[in-house]
Amino acid sequence: MMKLIQTQALLVFACLTVASCTFDGEPSDKMATYADDNDNIDEATRVAGKAVFDENCAGCHLEGVDKAPHWVMLSIMAPESIYHALTDGVMSLQSEHISDGDKMLVAEYLSSRKMGTAASVDTLPVCEGTAAAFDLSSPPLLSGYGLTEGNRHYLSSEIAGIDAESVTNLELKWSLAFPNAVRARSQPAFGGGAIFVGSHSGVVYALDQETGCARWTFQASAEVRTGIVLSSWEADDVTASPMLFFGDLIGNFYAVNAFTGQQVWRKKMDAHPNATITAAPALHHDILYVPISSLEVAAAAIPSYECCTFRGSIVALKADTGDEVWRTYTVSEEPAIQRVNTNGTNNYGPSGAPVWNTPTVDAARRQLYFGTGENYTDPATKTSDSVIALDMDTGAINWVYQATLNDTWNVSCESADKSNCPEVAGPDSDFGGAGAILAQDANGNDHVLAGQKSGFAYALDPDTGALRWKAKVGRGGVRAGIHFGLAAHAGIVYVPISDPPDGHSHDTPARPGMYALNIATGDYAWSAPAKNICNGKDFCEPGYCGAITTTDSLVFAGAMDGYVRAYDTANGHVVWEYDTDKDYDAINGLTAMGGSICGGAAPVAYKGNLVVNSGYGFSGTMPGNALLVFGPAETRPIQ
Repeated sequence: MMKLIQTQALLVFACLTVASCTFDGEPSDKMATYADDNDNIDEATRVAGKAVFDENCAGCHLEGVDKAPHWVMLSIMAPESIYHALTDGVMSLQSEHISDGDKMLVAEYLSSRKMGTAASVDTLPVCEGTAAAFDLSSPPLLSGYGLTEGNRHYLSSEIAGIDAESVTNLELKWSLAFPNAVRARSQPAFGGGAIFVGSHSGVVYALDQETGCARWTFQASAEVRTGIVLSSWEADDVTASPMLFFGDLIGNFYAVNAFTGQQVWRKKMDAHPNATITAAPALHHDILYVPISSLEVAAAAIPSYECCTFRGSIVALKADTGDEVWRTYTVSEEPAIQRVNTNGTNNYGPSGAPVWNTPTVDAARRQLYFGTGENYTDPATKTSDSVIALDMDTGAINWVYQATLNDTWNVSCESADKSNCPEVAGPDSDFGGAGAILAQDANGNDHVLAGQKSGFAYALDPDTGALRWKAKVGRGGVRAGIHFGLAAHAGIVYVPISDPPDGHSHDTPARPGMYALNIATGDYAWSAPAKNICNGKDFCEPGYCGAITTTDSLVFAGAMDGYVRAYDTANGHVVWEYDTDKDYDAINGLTAMGGSICGGAAPVAYKGNLVVNSGYGFSGTMPGNALLVFGPAETRPIQ
């Protein structure tokens, strides 16, 4: 069954997987990436939708008006999300003069997808009785997106409730199909007996952990691909009013009451039209630290686009109000015109160095650690492809470790028309979603550990940023190396490697798989190369491009081939695996479809259950829309 949509945005990111591509700068049906003929709009709809868009929307969304998302951003959204924004959401006032039919045309034109293709209305059961009540005696046991201090993605065996023996008894308890979705990449939060998770369509769910019924749902303005962060409360505090924090695709950040689903505040985090929030915030006491990224790197593929003016940043906000405390840009200098490209378009710089990983809080040193991406345009800066330490209280930069110099790159460099590509294109060696974590070696010494798309893992001195060691774990590449991974515990850092083909030649062979390194030295504790079991399946590759989780005895990892696996931390042997690339009869009356597992949503074990997001319709991997909850076989509900 062909499952994915065809959008111009997917065309842009498909360019990352081939040697070159053509891109003409407006939504079209030019490249049938994962196309389902029943999903795609016809030419008449495209022409009519374009006419409505050009007359009513293009003035802001094509001209780079502050806070108006560029159409490349809009084209990644589900059509239902665009329609919601025009009817009941943030654009309802601006579009009140547009007929309902024309709003549908705009939504379908921008996304190149029919409304309701993936069943826009589901029958998710609403919780009743005890299942509807939040358990005040069960505050969250996990410390934000990183699960524990230092962003180590570690869970104790007590919290996980799963060990090397019991993992073999896991069976699927229930599944949820995210409607109108082709990817599932929001790492859930847990507390009060609920699972809180975001979705491609922008719906955030509070689900009863045992049955999957909905306690409430909340509609964000666009896709929620960040992890969900839940503030804590004192057990049995009847006055508790915890909040959820998350961001959306078009750069909005939200605070929502965790018990009611009501919005407390919302804030547009950056005025740039291509700004986005990919990673979850870090919450420390009453301050949120929010990373700001962008998809301007993709808009640069349009020859007429004036590339590039976005600068990455970390923003500190008051958690209760959303008021800004400080903002630190990763590129200190404001972009200015540097040249006119061969298409006659102004090119700006310096730019880029986005932050698409969750900052790590080091409370003892009052520092934050995070990684940056490449510069989009010349001139290159000394803060791209870097690990940076900021003062938590002021945002001042304490130190910078730059792993790759002069890395200026954007998607134009992969296109047939390279008008916006820098004269000397870099390797695109982001510190991506893996970012930087704080962990200890076997002797208790602190190290800042980081993973890069180049395939290198690094250990740095947290006080100075000095390099202690680096190890070439993967081949690396444009969409390869270490993407969203890294987990650490007991003196070992676990490193997932993707390394799919990317249309480039490399000096070293691909090394997809899971690897364990000694934190003190960088030496291998064990290696577990991935076997290619795709057997020609479309958009299937071996390896790991997603976040991972470690316990005292297991490493849980979801793979690009659709499998979720549990590795023995002692030797790297796979002790349990499950193929998620299949169809499921979901609790909301729809068919859930599994696929590749990638992005920032790690498989998370919590109190005996294992929760997995499956499906990653992005950058040439298998689509899907499934939330899967596993538990011990004996607790499986009667069907």
